[in-house]
Amino acid sequence: MPDFALEMEVPGPVAGIDEVGRGPLAGPVLAAAVILKPEDFPKHLHGEVRDSKTLSAGKREAVLKALLPISRIGIGAASVREIDRLNILNATFLAMARAVQALQLEPALALVDGNRAPALACPVRTVVGGEMVSLSIAAASIVAKVTRDRLMVRLGRRHPGYGWERNAGYGTAAHREALLSLGVTPHHRLSFRPIPQILSHGADSDLTY
Repeated sequence: MPDFALEMEVPGPVAGIDEVGRGPLAGPVLAAAVILKPEDFPKHLHGEVRDSKTLSAGKREAVLKALLPISRIGIGAASVREIDRLNILNATFLAMARAVQALQLEPALALVDGNRAPALACPVRTVVGGEMVSLSIAAASIVAKVTRDRLMVRLGRRHPGYGWERNAGYGTAAHREALLSLGVTPHHRLSFRPIPQILSHGADSDLTY
């Protein structure tokens, strides 16, 4: 289970950073930066705050509600146009930098999930499998996932038929079939296959990756 061991190695506030939405065909990539105070962290949340992928949607919502009054949270996103222009890795780094800026507090250290370090205004330490190691990163994974899922539900209401409220913009079979029948929206990533093929060839497009 994640704990505060890494956070306690550094004096001063430590931000955990995680992202969600690198793989979808639609929607922004979103990052969250979360600062927790180990001394004030409720004991009952130690078993609740973990990798967002291991929690149900309802549980993620409940944990986020519990985190709000005890944490400082920054959210950052990079748009589909920025993803297409910069590539997904650099757009992810941009979203992380924006998340840290949104904290309105410079951390003494940023713990970033993964093995690639974004350029931030503070020192950075990458942590592979960070959601399973650091409570701050695990909290960030939950914040990012819930925030982006809510956004995709709203976009799904504005653009019905693609199933974004269920697939969060990922390239499910139903989503790819809807691209052929309904076309490409402004929220689709034009640089991600199979969208360029659909734009070029329409119904004859190859929907494989």
